[in-house]
Amino acid sequence: MHLWHLDFEQLSDPLQPATDVAAASLTALQQRATRRFYLRLLLGAYLGMAGKDIHIVRRIRGRPELDPKISRGELNFNVARSHSCYLIGVSSGAAIGVDLEIAARRSVRPLVLARRYFSNAESEALSTLGNDELQRAFMHTWACKEAVVKASGMGIANQLCRFSVDVNPCNQPSVLKMKDDDPSAWQLAMAEPAAGAIAAVAVRQKSVRLEGFSLS
Repeated sequence: MHLWHLDFEQLSDPLQPATDVAAASLTALQQRATRRFYLRLLLGAYLGMAGKDIHIVRRIRGRPELDPKISRGELNFNVARSHSCYLIGVSSGAAIGVDLEIAARRSVRPLVLARRYFSNAESEALSTLGNDELQRAFMHTWACKEAVVKASGMGIANQLCRFSVDVNPCNQPSVLKMKDDDPSAWQLAMAEPAAGAIAAVAVRQKSVRLEGFSLS
């Protein structure tokens, strides 16, 4: 599994190569086009193709995938973004899910959100923590669950409560329970792609070897 981190405040704008325009100054449409440019450029490098020839399709619940005619099911990817940062996970063979969060981000009511969206086991475990520990554990749990849901391709609606992960960020991330699937079939990994950021990677296979890269 390869994990690519891009910070658009550090990268040049491909839409205006003669200038140095920070991502924050781009319009929403330009930011979307910039992310698409770098995603296709990177995927093209894996497939030995020009970025302009990369075709991305969406499944019923919106998961982006490579056109099967191009990848033949041999290359999978998933993306996440937060502010100017963009994360691209690439895997061979197995569907991958990634999530990117700011570690210092604070939720106003983490337990209320946990009880509404997480499993009972997760919300109970979180309820035993003090505020600082709770905030850290909540972001860790949210990132892990987002990654699993994205890898499954089922969409976030009514899915976060259907499985439980270890909420303790000090432990090896893992899926503990899962309805309609074997939790041991899933692997989770955490990474720090940039200072102050946390990334979660999920894949449905017995083992995972994660390598990280920064595109600059």
